[in-house]
Amino acid sequence: MDKVTILGIGNLLLKDDGIGVHLIEHLKELEFENTHNVELIDGGTCIPNLLDVFMKNGRIIVLDSLKGGYAPGTIYKLTPEELGNCIKETTSLHDVQVLDIMRDAELLGFNPKVTIIGVEPEEIIFDLELSPIIKETIPQITNIIEEELK
Repeated sequence: MDKVTILGIGNLLLKDDGIGVHLIEHLKELEFENTHNVELIDGGTCIPNLLDVFMKNGRIIVLDSLKGGYAPGTIYKLTPEELGNCIKETTSLHDVQVLDIMRDAELLGFNPKVTIIGVEPEEIIFDLELSPIIKETIPQITNIIEEELK
């Protein structure tokens, strides 16, 4: 089985916006790389610098906050096409940038299979801690990732 890359993006300084990076840290604590044949990448907020991730990997799972208009803590599992169809003003800038990077990779001849797992944030304010409702989603998201890897 080919190695899957799990890419967490977000800003740790902006509370729930950092969920993708918090999830990567959680997966590292679980030694997910060793037990699931995956590569874990903390992509932070500099999405344009991640083009090589989309060029070097055939399968990528992106973890991020995603404003879809539902209740905080709602978990979304989308393809890039589905995300592109629901982009609106309130969508995370990261999600728009991920789609842009994927288009750039495709123009260069690379077309990885991408799944986006997003979480509706409760608050995006200056704070290093996740909201309790968002923190509670971590085990469920971990299960979704495990299912996605099967």
